Amino acid sequence: MTINKLDVTPGVQWVEIEEAGLRILCGCPADVVKHLMRCGLISQDEISGTQCETGPNAILLADVTLQSGSFANLSEFPVLQMLYRQGMLLPGHPNNTGQKPLLIGLREQLDAQLEYIHRGNYGLTSREELLSAGLCGADADEMMRIKLHFAFGRIRPAVDLVDCLAVGTGQVGIRNGVTIQRLGLNRYRIGYGEDSTDVDMNLSRIESYQSAYSLGMHRVERNYFSVIHTGEGDGWDIDRPCMGSLLSFQGRLYLIDAGPNLEAVLQALSLSVNEIEGIFHTHCHDDHFSGLTTLMQSDHRLKYFAAPMVRAATTKKFSALLSADEQEFGKYFEVVDLELDCWNDLDGLEVKPLMSPHPMETTIFQFRALGPDGYRSYAHLADITSDRVLAEMVLNAKEDSGISEASRATIQGNYRQFAHLKKIDIGGGMIHGDAADFAGDTSEKLVLAHVARTLSKEERQIGSGAEFGSADVLIPAAQNYLRRTAFDFFKGYFPDQAPGHLQILLNSDIRTFNPHEILIHEGDKVEELLLIVSGNAESLSSTSKDPTRLPAGTLLGEIPILRDSVSEATYRATCYVEALVIPSVQYAEFIARYSHRLLVEDFVRKRDWLRTTWVFGDRLGSTVHNRIAAEMNLVVMPDGAVEETEENRKMLRIIESGTLHRVVGGNVLETLQAGDSFNEERCLFGGETRYRLKSIGSSRIWEIPASIISDIPIVRQRFREDVRRRLQTARDIIETQVTAEHQVVLA
Repeated sequence: MTINKLDVTPGVQWVEIEEAGLRILCGCPADVVKHLMRCGLISQDEISGTQCETGPNAILLADVTLQSGSFANLSEFPVLQMLYRQGMLLPGHPNNTGQKPLLIGLREQLDAQLEYIHRGNYGLTSREELLSAGLCGADADEMMRIKLHFAFGRIRPAVDLVDCLAVGTGQVGIRNGVTIQRLGLNRYRIGYGEDSTDVDMNLSRIESYQSAYSLGMHRVERNYFSVIHTGEGDGWDIDRPCMGSLLSFQGRLYLIDAGPNLEAVLQALSLSVNEIEGIFHTHCHDDHFSGLTTLMQSDHRLKYFAAPMVRAATTKKFSALLSADEQEFGKYFEVVDLELDCWNDLDGLEVKPLMSPHPMETTIFQFRALGPDGYRSYAHLADITSDRVLAEMVLNAKEDSGISEASRATIQGNYRQFAHLKKIDIGGGMIHGDAADFAGDTSEKLVLAHVARTLSKEERQIGSGAEFGSADVLIPAAQNYLRRTAFDFFKGYFPDQAPGHLQILLNSDIRTFNPHEILIHEGDKVEELLLIVSGNAESLSSTSKDPTRLPAGTLLGEIPILRDSVSEATYRATCYVEALVIPSVQYAEFIARYSHRLLVEDFVRKRDWLRTTWVFGDRLGSTVHNRIAAEMNLVVMPDGAVEETEENRKMLRIIESGTLHRVVGGNVLETLQAGDSFNEERCLFGGETRYRLKSIGSSRIWEIPASIISDIPIVRQRFREDVRRRLQTARDIIETQVTAEHQVVLA
C-alpha cells in the first residue's frame, strides 16, 4: 500500500494512492491547473477510445482564505477540469461513474467554496437579485432566460456538482480506505493501510504562490491612448496569461480584467500595483477575477469600473471567498458603476459596456478617446458567444430560456461594430467566440485571444496575435507623464508647499535603471535622492533578515541626506525602474529653506521604523508612511494584564519594544515582540477577540487611529489574513482543551 507525494509549487502538494483510485490536490491557488500540467500530473489520456485528461479527483482546501495576500482556495478551474476535461460530468463518458469531485477541509471553508462555486457558475441567481442590481424587469427576465439556456434549463446547487468531506479534530475516512487527520493550521496527515504522509500547505510571510510561466522583463510606455497586451491565453494555457489588456489614457494605467498571476504580470511590465488607476471588469469567472487580490495589495483604493450587474455578481463571489460581508468589497476598491449601453465619460476617456450572453453577468467594453484626428477606439470582447450558439438560443427559445431574434441581432451588431483596435475571444465551444464570425469585420485591426493553442492558418488570415508586453498606440503622447506622477507624489509628501516650490525638486533628471541594478550601496555616502516614479525596488540590509519591497512612490536615501550619514541599506531594482534623481545638496537645501527640518526628520524616523514592521514593512509608498507617522502616539504599557478602554479599542497598537503574550484559556497562543501588532480585530473589523493580553514587563507601544489605516487595502488585507490564522489557531486550542476535558470526564 503506497502513498506517493509530490511538491508541486510552494503551498501546493499532490498525494496519490493508486490502489485506492484517489488523487488529492492539496492546496488550490490561482492557476494551479497549469502547475499540474507542467508537472505532468494532468496529461492527455484515452479511455475506451474517448479522449480525455488525467488529473485530481479530490481537493484538500487550506484552512485559511488568504495566504501571502492571495486567495488560497480557488477550486473553480480544478473542478471544471474534473467535470469536463476528465469527463466526470459528461453523459456517456467512461469517467462518468457517478463519483463527483471531492472537496475536503474545514466546514467553514467548504461552505465558502460551495457558495463561491455557485456564484462562479451562475453569478446572480434570481430575478430579484438582477432587479436589485439595476436591471429593469424585461432585461432581468431575458438575463434569467440566458442563464437557464447555458445551465440546460436549471440552476443547480453546488452540491449537485461536488461532494464535501468536513475534517474536524479526529481521523475521518475519505474513500476506499484512505483516511485524513488534521494536525494543525494547514497541516494534515493522509493515511492508507500502514502508510501515511504529512501535508503542509503553509506559506511563510516571505513566500508567495508562484506563476506557472516566466514572462521576462518589459517597459511600459505611457501614451495618451494606447493598449498594452497583457494576456492572450486562457485558463488552460501553460505558457501565457489569460486574456487581458492594460489601457493607458493620458498616462494613467487601467487594467481590463484581473486574471491569475497578476502580480507576476505587473512585475514583468515593470509596474507596481500602486501605479494602477483602476480596473474595468467584464465578468467574474476566475480567469478574469482571481487577480483582484493583487489589486488589494495597493496602498490606496483602486477604482473598480463595471456595470452594476457585474459588480453585484463579483461582490457576492468575492464575499463568499473571503467569508466576509459584501460591504467589505468597498473597503478595497472605489466602486464606479457604469451605465449599460451608454457612453460613460471618465474625465475624457469614454467607455460603453454592452451586455454579452454568458452563464453569468458579462459585458464587452468599447473605449474611445478624442485625438487630433477625431475619435480613436478600442473594443475588448472577452467571453463572447459565437454566431452558432446565438442562433441556437433563438431556435430553442422558449418561455423560460433563450433569446429573441431582436436580441440576437443587437448582440451581433455590438460584436461587429467598427473599432480601430478590437481584441476578440475565439475560445470556441458553448461559451466562447469563433474567429470565423469576424472574417468580414471592418475594424482596422483584430487581435485574436482566449485560446491555449497556436492560431490556425484560417485564423491567422482573419486577425493578428499579440506578444506579451507589446502595445498598440491609438493616440501618441505629447508630454512626459512620469513628471506629472512625480509632482503628484511631492504634492502629497509636502502638502503645504506651493507648486512653484515643488518645481525645484521636479527640475531634475528621470533616470532608467535596469532590472537587478543596485541603486544605492549600504555603507555609501548618498549623493542623490531617488524617487521611484515607476517600477519596484527592494531594500536589503545586513541588520535585517528579509528584503523589503519598495513600490512606486518611495523615496530612497532621504535619511542619510538629512543626517549627512551613510546608507544603512542596499537598494536594488527588481525590474526596470524609472526614478527622479535629485542631488543631495539640492534636497537638503530645499528642506532647510521650505520645510521644518526636525519635523521632517521625525517623520522619517517614524516612517523607517514602520518599515521594520510586518504589516507596514513594504509595498506602501512614502506618502502613506508619512500620513501614518503624523498620527502615531507613543505610550508606555506597565507589567501585567493589558487594560482595555473605550478609546484604545479604536487604536491599532504596535510594539516598539517589550514583550506581550496572547493568552487563550490559560495557554500562550502567541508571543508578541517589537514590530508585532494587536487590537486589529476590534479597530478594523469590529469584532471581538478570543484572547487576553499580558505585558511581560514594561512595553513601549505605538498607537495608530484606525481611521488612518482602515482604507489602506494592503494593510486591511494583511490584518484580515493574520486575524483569520490567529482565530483558527485559537479555535484549535479551545477544541483541544474541550476534547481533553471531555476525555477526563469520560475516564
